[in-house]
Amino acid sequence: MSNRSVVAAARCHQGAALPVWFMRQAGRSLPEYRELRRDLPMLDACRTPEVVVEASLQPVRRHGVDAAIVYSDIMLPLAQAGIDLEIRAGVGPVIADPIRTAAQVRSLPELDPSSLAPIAVAVGAIRAALAPERALIGFAGAPFTLASYLVEGGPSRDYARTKALMAADPGLWDELCTRLAAMSATFLRVQVDAGADVVQVFDSWAGSLAAADYERQVLPHSASVLGSVRVPRIHFGVGTGELLALMGRAGAEVVGVDWRVPLDEAARRIGPGRAVQGNLDPALLGAPWPVIAERARAVIRAGAHAPGHIFNLGHGVPAGADPAVLTRLVELVHTEGPALRAEASATREEPHEGS
Repeated sequence: MSNRSVVAAARCHQGAALPVWFMRQAGRSLPEYRELRRDLPMLDACRTPEVVVEASLQPVRRHGVDAAIVYSDIMLPLAQAGIDLEIRAGVGPVIADPIRTAAQVRSLPELDPSSLAPIAVAVGAIRAALAPERALIGFAGAPFTLASYLVEGGPSRDYARTKALMAADPGLWDELCTRLAAMSATFLRVQVDAGADVVQVFDSWAGSLAAADYERQVLPHSASVLGSVRVPRIHFGVGTGELLALMGRAGAEVVGVDWRVPLDEAARRIGPGRAVQGNLDPALLGAPWPVIAERARAVIRAGAHAPGHIFNLGHGVPAGADPAVLTRLVELVHTEGPALRAEASATREEPHEGS
């Protein structure tokens, strides 16, 4: 794996290369993906190996990114365990029987790895189809984000029921997250055993939490999931600027950063020895190219303040993004990124002793 630039950057042995991939690159904005998924429900697509393989490889072929990410959904392990849910277009995950009682938590099923056999088949086929220099990224949802869907019953703006459960019954919350962490860990291990080189744990909604609540009631469960595999790990959430130091403690080699905090400041908050991933604002993909290019260069320069940097967006590719812009952005990162990173690294000030 030493020739895979994403793996090297994650391990802070980056060399001259600056790798790039995009969250939600496998789908949404690509017309070939929309054709592939026509009339096929999301969870069914995630259970069909040939669809998973094709959707995962499409952005690699089109954009030349340095990694494929397994086409799936963070809710898939819960569905495979037998939890009644659906993913509604334009809405997101919807839970048939939202958690309201301790009995519901204690009746949550375990995830049998054999139920993930189609995913293992797909991951192996993707890895076999990828060039050796390209990485394959597996992923799972973090316990807090999965719990928020189960408790709220679907997407939420304020996570009021979830936060209330955390505060009112910490023991039950811990039991819920322990069960969900086991599911996510199983999902990651199946992907790694089948050929994933890197994994990313999405704690998409952790940014809704106060740092103290995150530290006490979320971080230990995220650390459990991250500790379940031994490949390089990326830990990502949205709106987590105040949590970056804590996320750095959870055990991942790389902390993903959304667009709200510049990468040099993010690296300072995270602390030494961690790579960063990000963090161009996805909304900028609709701006004129000179604006996108200059902002991308600024991200690259800021990322040079970390010992490793994987270029990405600060969140997923918007559904309406122009694929040609993403292809052009990959080219910029590959052609200009190494020199920009080297220049910024050479001119940055080293911290003074005791600072």
